[in-house]
Amino acid sequence: MKSDIEIAQAATPHPISKIAANLGIPDSALEPFGRTKAKISLNFIDTLANRPDGKLILVTAISPTPAGEGKTTTTVGLGDALNHIGKRAVICLREPSLGPVFGMKGGAAGGGQAQVIPMEDINLHFTGDFNAIALANNLLAAMIDNHIHHGNELGFDVRRITWKRVMDMNDRALREITASLGGPGNGFPRQDGFDIVVASEVMAIFCLATSINDLKERLGNIVCGYTRDQEPILARQLKTHGAMAALLKDALAPNLVQTLEHSPALIHGGPFANIAHGCNSVLATKTALKLADYVVTEAGFGADLGAEKFVDIKCRKAGLQPAAAVLVATIRALKFHGGVDVKALGQEDLQALEKGIANIERHVNNIKNHYGLACVVAINHRTEDTDAEVKLLMDKLAQKGVKVILARHWAEGGKGAADLAHEVVRLCEQPSTFKFVYQDSDPLWDKMKAIATKIYGASDITADAKVLAQIKKLQESYGNYPVCVAKTQYSFSTDPALRGAPSGHVVNIREVRLAAGAQFVVMVCGDIMTMPGLPKVPSACAIDVGPDGKIIGLF
Repeated sequence: MKSDIEIAQAATPHPISKIAANLGIPDSALEPFGRTKAKISLNFIDTLANRPDGKLILVTAISPTPAGEGKTTTTVGLGDALNHIGKRAVICLREPSLGPVFGMKGGAAGGGQAQVIPMEDINLHFTGDFNAIALANNLLAAMIDNHIHHGNELGFDVRRITWKRVMDMNDRALREITASLGGPGNGFPRQDGFDIVVASEVMAIFCLATSINDLKERLGNIVCGYTRDQEPILARQLKTHGAMAALLKDALAPNLVQTLEHSPALIHGGPFANIAHGCNSVLATKTALKLADYVVTEAGFGADLGAEKFVDIKCRKAGLQPAAAVLVATIRALKFHGGVDVKALGQEDLQALEKGIANIERHVNNIKNHYGLACVVAINHRTEDTDAEVKLLMDKLAQKGVKVILARHWAEGGKGAADLAHEVVRLCEQPSTFKFVYQDSDPLWDKMKAIATKIYGASDITADAKVLAQIKKLQESYGNYPVCVAKTQYSFSTDPALRGAPSGHVVNIREVRLAAGAQFVVMVCGDIMTMPGLPKVPSACAIDVGPDGKIIGLF
């Protein structure tokens, strides 16, 4: 069996100008990166303002497992399938982070016959967007230390500098460091640390900004530290936001690529969903809606994390309204949620499957009743799935009023997901009851409690006195902001070992962070890190370059 990269490398892509022309994008609006990828100019995007919007389809998933679910693969397969049945569809995805690529999660270009290409470029440097984001972030960090070194006119309390440097790689050694050692010429020594690029506020700002002016305004609003009187110090006070915007100017234009079946795909931005808001850029999504009748986009990890943030942060801020949702699962993953060991997932186990179905049932309930979206379940089909297992899942979810469709896009491409595409088109014509989990006017504490009790099945939330005081202080100036929860993606609780659909647990908020430029408040719950580490055997160990110059071992 061919690997994903072998399938991708065997494909013959169309010139990106042809993909663009099929969308009505002229050559003059493209900034090509070779023959197979290009950026769409912001000036051209401005000309689309008066066009009507297409239908927005959200692809989300059950709580992720080591067995894999295939959310990105299904997003690509559904986009291909919609074009296969004669619809005009565009796919919107996030850019992969090098941390997972060289770590353990893998890339984000799909798989099998449902991939975006050029797969190697997308999973590695792509068009340099993440490098620009890292540079902009680290420019601000350097300006802070430089300002302090040259007299500290703004009065930074070096104990209360909140801005960290970033790099796009998992490196646990950089989580906590001591900076500025070596004497007076190197500044004032202090405790510091690194985050991964995709967890940075600049990434969140990049993905929520709607224009260069909006980008610059948001960058200027970044709170990067506090005075001894605990007054916030903004990036604009350091006069850094203009230079940061200059570094991000070219990156802000969305990236156009194609699938193996030559469907157009916009891949732009990539915040983690277990730490940040987990959605591709607003600019890419809004551009796609002007260019197509159907736009298929994904939100990171499960429907309790990525989909909730897609609804309560991205859609709220950007004025987007999805028409339907696709919930992705595999029979293997549901059996894992039912308690089966990873090594035994290939064996039929109806009892474990029935137990694990509780996970998907809660996600269905959240999507239908708390997000107000019409929903279909897509089973990412595997050859080991038995008829009895599939029937059990279909019967169970039929009781919830949700259709289950076996999708074979991994093996067959777009035609293998044609049934899913037809159901999605049908759902998009249903009356919308889309809604948010909480209101802007709700206090920050109540917003967090609504997410925990409604979406996670928790009984309550808690925080120590210090965190409670921080939330109370933030409520005074930022109480209208949405909440971005940082927690484990593997469970509805904050304990990654609790599979299925735990309920009655208490969610503890151990830290709160302000993202004033992104315009949300981060509630850090449980043991979650903004700089991941590499596993014992990183994926990097298998990646190489052959004598012909082709990359090998990349999935």
